[in-house]
Amino acid sequence: MTNRLKLSRRSFTKVIGAGAAIAALRPMDELKASWTTVLPGSNAGDPQPKVVRLSSNENPYGPSPASLKAMTDSFNLAWRYPDEYADMLSEELAKLHGVPVEQLLLGDGSGEVLKLCATAFTSKDKKLLMANPTFEAIGRHAAVAGAEVVKINLTADYHHDLQKMLAAANSAGLIYICNPNNPTASITPRSDVADFLSKLPRQTVVLVDEAYHHYVESSDYESVIPLVKDNPNLIVARTFSKIYGMAGLRCGYCVTQRENVRMMSAHQIFDSVNIMALVAAVAGLKDPNHVSTGRKLNTEVKRSVCSELDTLGYHYIPSHANFMMIDLRREVRPVIGALRSRNVEVGRTFPALPNFLRVTIGTSSEMKAFMKAFREVMA
Repeated sequence: MTNRLKLSRRSFTKVIGAGAAIAALRPMDELKASWTTVLPGSNAGDPQPKVVRLSSNENPYGPSPASLKAMTDSFNLAWRYPDEYADMLSEELAKLHGVPVEQLLLGDGSGEVLKLCATAFTSKDKKLLMANPTFEAIGRHAAVAGAEVVKINLTADYHHDLQKMLAAANSAGLIYICNPNNPTASITPRSDVADFLSKLPRQTVVLVDEAYHHYVESSDYESVIPLVKDNPNLIVARTFSKIYGMAGLRCGYCVTQRENVRMMSAHQIFDSVNIMALVAAVAGLKDPNHVSTGRKLNTEVKRSVCSELDTLGYHYIPSHANFMMIDLRREVRPVIGALRSRNVEVGRTFPALPNFLRVTIGTSSEMKAFMKAFREVMA
């Protein structure tokens, strides 16, 4: 019994390696499948209509086969605290980004990183600056901390208006830049962010959220992780929820200088990342094909959807992520409801863009179902 339950660090590494080898031989196309959801009010035993879920920017292809194998092969780790495996992931991430392990902080998804930043760097005397619209969570966390939340409208081409943010930075404890931005899927060029950092007071912390980094193919965009070295007030957040397909596992991290790690970790509970998420993340990083294949599939399906929208005469914001914003030229809320009645779930409303519909890029079959419902609703 004892031997069966033991899984050493060395044997776990072998599991990861075996999983990566299997993933390299197995195309991601095999993982394509739409989810079937039990609708509210239905009997669990009855056949259920398929619900196409395009509402939360999830990766429809799921985790790497290597990650799935690592999890199933490691069920007997559930009785262990995750410390050693957190160290393993931190070491892999340090190698990936070329930074010391001490400049990394793991989180229960990048959502925990955002909450820790709001807790550590905002207060009644230190406001939060954020775009409008953008991912709202950090604004809610800052408000709980008693901070003033200042929203700066995006530019006409949907970049972060860094000039207005700079002008409003007085007494700001934290500035949040989601790049690519959610919900617009737009990017703010790295050179603009670098220039912004050079002009900003050093006591104002900048959190750049790169949750959708891996989907970008534009030459105008680069990660700002290399800028952490020379900018002690820069924090860059990443997640395994998107391209790595692990939204339900909750694993994220940030790269920043040691003092910021110290200040953030003071507010963090011990062992906030579960052991299954950790082993899956390590395996996913070692899969040589997962990121590139996921990006390729996303791009191909997105181009097809854009082509259909062009034919129908609908404009959309150029997308650099796994979702897009479509200009309906009318109030979006009734359209969301009409699509739901056709078993297609899309994104929520965004008050700053009341006529825009946010749609996650699903599989080819899912997007065909979306376009069929879209044509019916918009006819």
